[in-house]
Amino acid sequence: MAAISAARLGAQVTLLEKGNRLGRKLLISGGGRCNVTNARGIDHIIENIPGNGKFLHSVLHQWSNQDIIQFFRDLGVELKEEDRGRMFPVTNRASTVLDALLQELHTQGVRIVFEASVQAISYRSQTCDFEIFMQGGGTFTGDSVVIAVGGCSVPETGSTGDGYHFARTFSHTIVEPYPTSVALVMHDPVIQNKTLQGVSLRQAVLRLYDRKKRLLTTEEGDVLFTHFGLSGPAALRVSQYAVRSWMKDGKEPLLLTIDADPTNTAMELKEKIFALCEMMPKRVFRTVVKEVTAVSLSNFILESCNLPGDRLAAQVSKRDIEQFVRCLKEIELHVADTLGLSRATVTGGGIAIKEIDPRTMESRKQRGLFFAGEVMDVHAHTGGYNITVAFSTGYVAGKHAALHSALMREQC
Repeated sequence: MAAISAARLGAQVTLLEKGNRLGRKLLISGGGRCNVTNARGIDHIIENIPGNGKFLHSVLHQWSNQDIIQFFRDLGVELKEEDRGRMFPVTNRASTVLDALLQELHTQGVRIVFEASVQAISYRSQTCDFEIFMQGGGTFTGDSVVIAVGGCSVPETGSTGDGYHFARTFSHTIVEPYPTSVALVMHDPVIQNKTLQGVSLRQAVLRLYDRKKRLLTTEEGDVLFTHFGLSGPAALRVSQYAVRSWMKDGKEPLLLTIDADPTNTAMELKEKIFALCEMMPKRVFRTVVKEVTAVSLSNFILESCNLPGDRLAAQVSKRDIEQFVRCLKEIELHVADTLGLSRATVTGGGIAIKEIDPRTMESRKQRGLFFAGEVMDVHAHTGGYNITVAFSTGYVAGKHAALHSALMREQC
C-alpha cells in the first residue's frame, strides 16, 4: 500500500521483498478470506486499537476505513459487510485482494525485487539520500525509505523483527515485542483431560482478572476449547491483557471466567430449565440440560459442581438448577501462558511511537525515513482493525515519502 500510494504521486518506487512472493501474511488473514477493514466509524476503530490507537487519529482521518473500501472497489474488488462490521471480499478469497494489489503495483510501475534481504540502511548527508545494503552484496539508494516489514509474529511469512534492527541504526527506541491476538494456554484439569476439547461457544463473555482479582478486560465473542486451552476471537482479544499483566506484575496464572450463555440472564435460564424439567419429568437431569448447552459442557458443569446429573428431572431441586446456571454463567479457568510470539497473529511493542510523527509516519530521528504497520508499537484487536492500521499507515507513509522525495530533488 505504501508503494502504491507513493507511485500514485509520481515517485519512482522500488519495493524490496525478502521472500519470493508478496502477500504471504495477507493470504492467511481472516481465515484465508482477508478481513480487509471494518465498516464502523473511526472512533470505533480507534477503540479497537488498544495498542496506542489514539496515535493513529490523524492517519485515519487522512485515509480512513471508508477510503480503504473505496480503494478496493475502484480496483474492482467488491466487499461485503459481515457481523460486527467486518468487511470481506465477496469472493471470500484473500487472493482476490492480493491480486488487486499486485495489479495496481504493476499499473503504477512499481519495481519489485524478490529475495531481497536488507542487511543495513544508512543515510548519506553529502548526497541527501539513503543507501540500502543487501545481504550477499549490492546496494539500492533512495531519497526516502519506508520500513513496512511487520513485527515478529508468524515468522514463516517473513516477519522476523528485521525492522527493529534498521530503526536502531537511527537511534530509535524499541518497545520490547510481545504476543497479542494469540491463543491462551491453561493447565486446569478440564483442559489437561481434554474434557471440553472441540467445544465451541457462540458469543461467550470472557472476564480476565489480575493477580489481585481486579478486572483487566471483558471481551465478547466466539470461543473454542482446545487441547492446550482456549482459542477463538474472544480468547485472542483477551491475550494481550494477560501478557501485559505478566510484564508488569510477574508471571502467574490469571483467573478467567466465561459466561457461556450471555444471551440469557440467569433468571431466564433457570426458568427455561425448570420448564424443561416439568415437561420431561421422567428424563434424567443430564439429558434435560443438554437442551440448553453443549453436551460436553453440560457434563463438565454437572460433574465439577457435584450436581445430580443422573437423577430424574422431577426429583431435581430448585437449588440444583440454580447451581447449574451459576456454574454455566461463570466457568472458572486460569490462564497460565500463551502460545507465544511465533504463534501470535499480531506483535505488540515495536518502534516507540513518540519518535514517529503521527501526521506523516516520518521518523523524528531521521528525515526521509518512514514507518508503516506492525513494525511500530501499535496493535489492534482482530476484526479487520490490524489490516486497517496496515493499509492506512502504509498509504500515509507512502504519500509523505513521495512528497519528501520530491522536495529532496528540488533541494539537493
